[in-house]
Amino acid sequence: MKNYMDSNNRITTDYGVKQTNTDDWLRVASGDKTGPALLEDHASREKIHRFDHERIPERVVHARGAGAFGTFKLFESASDVSSAGVLTDTSRTTPVFLRFSTVLGSRGSADTVRDVRGFAVKFYTEEGNWDIVGNDIPVFFIQDALKFPDVIHSGKPEPHNEIPQAQTAHNNFWDFQYLHSEATHMFMWAMSDRGIPRSYRMMQGFGVNTYKLINAKGESHLVKFHFTPHLGVHSFVWDEALKLAGQDPDFHRKDLWTAIEGGQYPKWDFGIQTIPESQADDFDFDPLDATKIWPEEDFPVRYIGELELNRNPDEYFPQTEQVAFCTGHVVPGIGFSDDPLLQGRNFSYSDTQLSRLGVNWQELPINKPMCPVMNQNRDGAMRHSITKGTVNYWPNRFEATKPATADEGGYVDFPQKVAGMKTRLRSKKFSEHYNQAQLFYNSMSEHEKMHIMNALSFELDHCDDPVVYKRMVERLCEIDLDLARGVAEMVGADIPEEARRVNSGKRSKNLSQEDFPPKNLTIATRMVAILIADGYDSIAYNAVKAALAAQGALPFTIAPRRTPIYAAGESKESGKGLVPDHNLEGQRSTMYDAIFIPGGADSIATLRKNGRALHYVREAFGHLKSIGATGEAVAFVKDACQLPGVTFSESNDVVDSYGVVTASQTEVNSFKEAISLAKGAKDFTTAFSYAISQHKNYQRELDGLANMVAY
Repeated sequence: MKNYMDSNNRITTDYGVKQTNTDDWLRVASGDKTGPALLEDHASREKIHRFDHERIPERVVHARGAGAFGTFKLFESASDVSSAGVLTDTSRTTPVFLRFSTVLGSRGSADTVRDVRGFAVKFYTEEGNWDIVGNDIPVFFIQDALKFPDVIHSGKPEPHNEIPQAQTAHNNFWDFQYLHSEATHMFMWAMSDRGIPRSYRMMQGFGVNTYKLINAKGESHLVKFHFTPHLGVHSFVWDEALKLAGQDPDFHRKDLWTAIEGGQYPKWDFGIQTIPESQADDFDFDPLDATKIWPEEDFPVRYIGELELNRNPDEYFPQTEQVAFCTGHVVPGIGFSDDPLLQGRNFSYSDTQLSRLGVNWQELPINKPMCPVMNQNRDGAMRHSITKGTVNYWPNRFEATKPATADEGGYVDFPQKVAGMKTRLRSKKFSEHYNQAQLFYNSMSEHEKMHIMNALSFELDHCDDPVVYKRMVERLCEIDLDLARGVAEMVGADIPEEARRVNSGKRSKNLSQEDFPPKNLTIATRMVAILIADGYDSIAYNAVKAALAAQGALPFTIAPRRTPIYAAGESKESGKGLVPDHNLEGQRSTMYDAIFIPGGADSIATLRKNGRALHYVREAFGHLKSIGATGEAVAFVKDACQLPGVTFSESNDVVDSYGVVTASQTEVNSFKEAISLAKGAKDFTTAFSYAISQHKNYQRELDGLANMVAY
């Protein structure tokens, strides 16, 4: 690996010759006249043509991504269902690379758009590379891979005007969703909070497809793969995600990088759902249908390992951009089911790498297995490997490089018996498209149902063809009548009078994000903005900032300017002062999980006159974030968010009302640095920290308070 930062380096050409000048093209010139450039300047031509050819074809989907290196550790052997070393050897630590991505947008689109997120893991196992090419949603829009071009074309910008970018809020997408009814379950997930995750570190990963595990006895099980984050599953609210797409389009990749750089390594528990293949036909759905989940009441997730990300890439392009995943990359003990989506992905994913990276893409360092690689594949553009020997075929007279036996670790395909007619059909169970969409909606909490209704209303409001949005309201009648009526009213469709199917009321566990709180209650890596101006209360500021930092949170000081700010009792003449991290116009409340405003009469008087400071408070309130205030700041927050039912401290008592934590009068014991997060704390720092740990105060929204604030 090269190190550009080595002070002993000198600029060279690609062919190794040191260069004295890379700023001026060789030309005919004199002190008073500039003449023509000379074609003989090969070094300059190399610099320009290398620049001209820096770009490679963009991924058709999942173009915008971020990734990191890490490790996978098994804590329970799955030898009862698989013989794969990576799933049975608890002494191993397997290196991994995980790439997150959005699906529809280009490389230059924003991170926080409403979209499915890719969750692709490359395990560099001792037996070869194993790729799980997954998403943050466990189901997909289509059952058969042959529909990939159609579903992606419908979601991409419309062909006549290349609008909109990285959005599904347009006629073509929703036209396809209605006409292709098997997509119903998936679009309910995409319109839920899952479509706008707070962080890559706070979302689940799923293998989506049904694979097969084979144990040492030759027994096969169907399997689904799950990754569940230790930090819990959390999302933005829609207005927040919309604004961040413009204010900080790199929010998610920066969030991931910052956490790893700061030693806050994200972790996921790895789990499997399994079904003996002999029982695959015993259920009211087909386990091979990628538009269906396996309900956890019947098929509990068995958590057997842990994935940790602990190293950022050294260079984005040769690692995060050139990494290539294939669903067909499996190791002995793991195989393919007859999932028709998986069967097509096995072809498509390897095929797309040929046009993007070339035939030798698996020799790139990020894609190269860590185990020995030897075969008869040769030549091709950009071949790196040099293989010694006088033959390059099998069989050969030297018995050189022979096939491995099963005992030597050779891959053995499961001997599956197959009988049937050659025809373009799927099993009858594939034709039911609405039960699980309804099950998903029923399993949501009240605020999640509200968000789904709002998301559908936003999306269909951007459809200007009445046929599209009226049909979609009809489709929603298959799921829930109240949902359909609410959306119809917002988008201008006919209000439906009756449901197309009775809502069974059936629910399932672990579909709502509320079912996935943090493994351990924490505010680690939460971003907190501290708003101050000249004359701020330094005691409250220092105490709260120290307490937040001690818990692993990331406090940032925001002020009207980024030159020294002076606490009460300080002045320029005193030689003291604090330099803020940002000014109020440089960063917005959307970029933080919570805000804190310490008191100080002069500081609050200044902030009262600043519209952006007032907007910070109101916007944070509207986005359901925790707001903390002490001393004179309590009255400032009260004036910004004086709404029915919201109460504020009027003494040294700490009041937590809808996640607005206030202490009008503070004492030394109001601020604790050593904090044990618990509800109902009497000191300010613990109460405020607990409010932050809850991510958002959804009751504020359910009671209609968020809509009363202009933000």
